[in-house]
Amino acid sequence: MKQFLTLLVFLVCFMSQGQEISEIVIQGNSKTKTDFINKITSLREGSLLDSIGMDADISRLKRLPGIAHAYYEVDEKADGSYKVIYGVDENFTIIPSVNVYTTNNDEFAVKLGLYEFNGLGRNIVVGGYYQHDIYNSFGLNFRAPYLFSRNFGLGVNYMNLTTQEPVFLETGVADYKYNNTAYEVLGLYEINVKNRVEVGVNYFNETYLYKFGATSTDVPQELTVNKLLYKILYEYNDVDTFYQYISGFKSVFHFQYVTSTDQVLPDFQLGFNDFIYYLRVGEKGNWASRLRLGVATNNDSPFAPFAVDNNLNIRGVGNTIDRGTAAIVLNTEYRYTLFEKNWFVLQGNAFVDGGTWRNPGGDFGDFADSQNLRIYPGLGVRFIHKRIFNTVFRIDYGHGITEDATRGLVFGIGQYF
Repeated sequence: MKQFLTLLVFLVCFMSQGQEISEIVIQGNSKTKTDFINKITSLREGSLLDSIGMDADISRLKRLPGIAHAYYEVDEKADGSYKVIYGVDENFTIIPSVNVYTTNNDEFAVKLGLYEFNGLGRNIVVGGYYQHDIYNSFGLNFRAPYLFSRNFGLGVNYMNLTTQEPVFLETGVADYKYNNTAYEVLGLYEINVKNRVEVGVNYFNETYLYKFGATSTDVPQELTVNKLLYKILYEYNDVDTFYQYISGFKSVFHFQYVTSTDQVLPDFQLGFNDFIYYLRVGEKGNWASRLRLGVATNNDSPFAPFAVDNNLNIRGVGNTIDRGTAAIVLNTEYRYTLFEKNWFVLQGNAFVDGGTWRNPGGDFGDFADSQNLRIYPGLGVRFIHKRIFNTVFRIDYGHGITEDATRGLVFGIGQYF
């Protein structure tokens, strides 16, 4: 028995020695720092070959804004040890952002931004945006997911948003000039390659100033409120990308608790989850679907948190045309590569966006109310640069088929979801 155990230990040691990694090479990176890639990957010289760990490293690298594609190679050396090569194809990462949306009611809004997605070669995102939606707005953003370690990071955001918002009263619709000035700090933690968490606090000031439309004695025409927002995000991501093609499943859960200094806008809680599924169809097709389920404290307030909006959930519907305290939204589309040559891809898509909302103070039976249901099929086109991060210029046209429907174009950078 003792001889058998000795032989077993010898065989394990012999087999392990033959699988030892004696050299790791990073190639293909020019902007992304080699020491940063080493920092966020798990492979180390002297460790044993581990295909599961290497697959996880490649998955993590492919999700970085600075990396268009990643792969690994394993070469056996003369002494029986192994050299592992991590190869990357880099993206250009100083990217403008453009979102434009219109409807047949002559509404028009534009959002322009400029972001660096691989600052200092360490996956730091920094930039800002300007928005014109009747009024002018701007924001500044900083995000460094691996600032402190391969698991811990930090995000800081500033926003000064001013829009004209419809407020839905029993007597009709009123339009208010709305301003939100916010300061936010987020702690970012990556549990592993598929799971991450964000926890943060947001201090903001909201002001509402009546402009025109219906009035109510129960709703003030001028309001200023300071609020604190505590937020948690949990993401499960089992998605694989190959340039413009995506496959896999992702779930993103958001929870917010908001405290207020004015009972006209009382404290509330809000939670919603996005379930997103991507499926490769044949050689050139990609089916993508997103289901959002959301519910908030059911305050009977005209300032409900879930909005029906062109740029958020229903393409072609208009700019914030309704609000609710719960929502069910399904977006599904089929993307097909019409033309591809070198770095350029032309992609067409057909989609259906649908959703329904619970009225403030109502019940879940509101979901079945035809006045709350919106269904918007449509067509779109995508112009894609394969070597520039998130450079998907999209144009979608949605045409409603439900009660009091509109139609309109939505322009933007990046896939809709």
